[in-house]
Amino acid sequence: MRRTRLVVTATLTVTAGTALTSYGARELLHRQAAVARRLIGKPLGETPPDADRVWKASYGDPLDLLLIGDSIAAGLGAERRKDTLGGRLAKGLAKHTGRAVRLRTAAVVGSESAMLAAQLDGLPAGYRPDVAVVVVGGNDVTHRVPVAQAAADLEAAVRALRERGAEVVVGTCPDLGALRPVPQPLRSLGSRASRQLAAAQAAATVRAGGHAVSLARVVGPFFITNPDEMFSLDRFHPSALGYRRTAAALLPSVLTALGLHDVVPFGHVVPGERPRVG
Repeated sequence: MRRTRLVVTATLTVTAGTALTSYGARELLHRQAAVARRLIGKPLGETPPDADRVWKASYGDPLDLLLIGDSIAAGLGAERRKDTLGGRLAKGLAKHTGRAVRLRTAAVVGSESAMLAAQLDGLPAGYRPDVAVVVVGGNDVTHRVPVAQAAADLEAAVRALRERGAEVVVGTCPDLGALRPVPQPLRSLGSRASRQLAAAQAAATVRAGGHAVSLARVVGPFFITNPDEMFSLDRFHPSALGYRRTAAALLPSVLTALGLHDVVPFGHVVPGERPRVG
């Protein structure tokens, strides 16, 4: 009986200690997140430049390009419409195809993956984009949305776009470890969480018939090594150069989805291919 009491007491002590440690860690992360929000603030507001128009109209025979997702897809951080992600992709697509590109941006600043359905519901019933580009995930990580749920919401959106007849390219969650204003250990935890979500997003995307691009692999190193050039004023969203690099990272899969490329580079995954984890 004495041994039983000792074991129970020891177990309770360890459990209590673990709970206190876990509580302390959560409190630390909560405080650090608050500090990061104060440091980042909202110097850019919440309204990106309106880039929706026909790009290179003189080329004629326009392709329809749709962007959905969060603030990166919307272009927050760019000062001019031609420097948004949509503007950069439209110009690059027009250059490679010799066709005009009609851009429509349904992305909304602050969106999580669960909000993609509403963005699609807001499109005209008869709208059929040739290709849709999705960038989402950062807000799922910062708001602690379960990975499985976020990936399922993305997969549903990719399937809905495919049902509209659109080719789909998903830029998976960027590496939040590149955000220098976020203190440690929160930055390391954010990096790990964002990479876990990105892997789940890639698997969900190709399962639904879309093309996946690992932004952490393909463009992430530029943000880590050159943060002053790649980030905008708030040190959170891409700058004009950041969007140019991101568009260049996505473009090979966009062209492949449209049947204009046969081989994709490192960090790109085509439908039916098993994504590599990491």
